[in-house]
Amino acid sequence: MADVFALETHAWPGGYGEEAQSRVGFFTDTSVCIGCKACEVACKEWNDVPEDGLEFTGESYDNTGALGADTWRHVAFIEQPTRVDGVQPGGDGGMRWLMSSDVCKHCTSAACLDVCPTGALFRTEFGTVVIQEDVCNGCGYCVSACPFGVIDRREGDGRAWKCTLCYDRLKDGQEPACAKACPTDSIQFGELDDLRERAQGRVAELRRAGVEEARLYGEDPADGVGGFGAFFLLLDEPETYGLPPDPVVTTRDLAGMYRTAALAAGAVLVSVAAAFAGGRR
Repeated sequence: MADVFALETHAWPGGYGEEAQSRVGFFTDTSVCIGCKACEVACKEWNDVPEDGLEFTGESYDNTGALGADTWRHVAFIEQPTRVDGVQPGGDGGMRWLMSSDVCKHCTSAACLDVCPTGALFRTEFGTVVIQEDVCNGCGYCVSACPFGVIDRREGDGRAWKCTLCYDRLKDGQEPACAKACPTDSIQFGELDDLRERAQGRVAELRRAGVEEARLYGEDPADGVGGFGAFFLLLDEPETYGLPPDPVVTTRDLAGMYRTAALAAGAVLVSVAAAFAGGRR
């Protein structure tokens, strides 16, 4: 995996030298999310993100639907049938809510960084991934490259937008607005290694309490994107939350494809040269 991720990680921490900070991120514990949407509101207020989701969808209490250019935090509401005691799904008419505040994953191996032609996307000294809106040309390459469908172009603007993990707040020593506003500590901010240790302890705690379906998603540095900078504790399969079960950086095979293309082009040139030489005889 190390060779695959070398391109995306070179800017942190080595590229920053003494200015590099400890890598920080989010651990979102969905088991204590109450669906209040305080994170969505705080994100919009601090980052001046335009309003959206004011129309009732009729599908659930989720009025924003998904992450997008105008939704950098999205709280999903998922209904599941359960036993009356609410412990196990598939029972006798009970119901439980699965709530989860989704966000950009700030991947270790970020395909959006690979494909950006202008340098609008960059990795910060904190290991997070940020879009510079004044450099973005609206090409949309990052939109199709993201394996999670996080990045989106704003209607009427054309440029790409997503969570910055409140980069301006980080530089001032403050935690991101969404984590600050979360009343249950479902969204926890801190150094990534500390968060991973805390998350593993929380999973063990839940399983001791009989919640066998508790699992972590995105905390493993050996996964297809080198681990997330914003990972989750889930109470069901990732697909239930609209998340890919085994995400892989979409630019993983680019180097091999370029080599194959170069070899094919070389073979064509040799064939053309040989044909031309033969014709002259």
